[in-house]
Amino acid sequence: MSRITRKELKTDKFALEVEHGISFFEHHKSEAVKYGAIGIGAIVLIFGYTYYYLPVQHNARQGSLAAAIRVQEAPVGQSGNGGLAFPSQEAKDQEAIRVFTELHGKYSGSAEGEIAQYYLASIKADQGKLAEAEKLFQEVARQGDEKYASLSQLSLSQIYFGDGRADQGEKVLRGLIAKPTVFVSSEQATITLARFLAQKKPAEARKLLDPLRSRVGNVGQVALSLLAEIPQQ
Repeated sequence: MSRITRKELKTDKFALEVEHGISFFEHHKSEAVKYGAIGIGAIVLIFGYTYYYLPVQHNARQGSLAAAIRVQEAPVGQSGNGGLAFPSQEAKDQEAIRVFTELHGKYSGSAEGEIAQYYLASIKADQGKLAEAEKLFQEVARQGDEKYASLSQLSLSQIYFGDGRADQGEKVLRGLIAKPTVFVSSEQATITLARFLAQKKPAEARKLLDPLRSRVGNVGQVALSLLAEIPQQ
């Protein structure tokens, strides 16, 4: 079974540009600064939270979430700069799991609770504990707001393809193509599916990418790049 890392499960900068047609950071620098140099996927979640909810009513939750994210994004094996750091990845994972579990329990049902559970699932995936990760992602996909649910579905599709359940992965991604959200665009889901189908179903992958090749910007560029990589029949 292939190892799926947290990096692979995060929404990347390209995905954001696909959705908005512009660079996320060029227009949301304040959010990036506010929460620090956290992962792109995390900024997607944080921005969604601050955009859709009134932060003045959630200061305590914001503070708890920001503190938990600082643990997750802290370096390993670095010291002497006065910042948070961990002696090993294992120590960092243990603390991150503790703070996100506590956050999820305290704010279950809230946006912060959903974000915490998404992080927990991503950490488990990064550890290679895909069964545990899948269960957590499924819970967010079933119970969470559609924005967070769509991110979890995107991650689930990668787990499904990674361990040989291609039919399930394809079904999930086609669902996201048909019903995109502010966090997962139809174009992103289409390109993700095409990447997975490229080797075994090259004709279908080309069919998915062909309508995107003429798009201006990153969508068209990535579509053309992937088309060039797909084996000719």
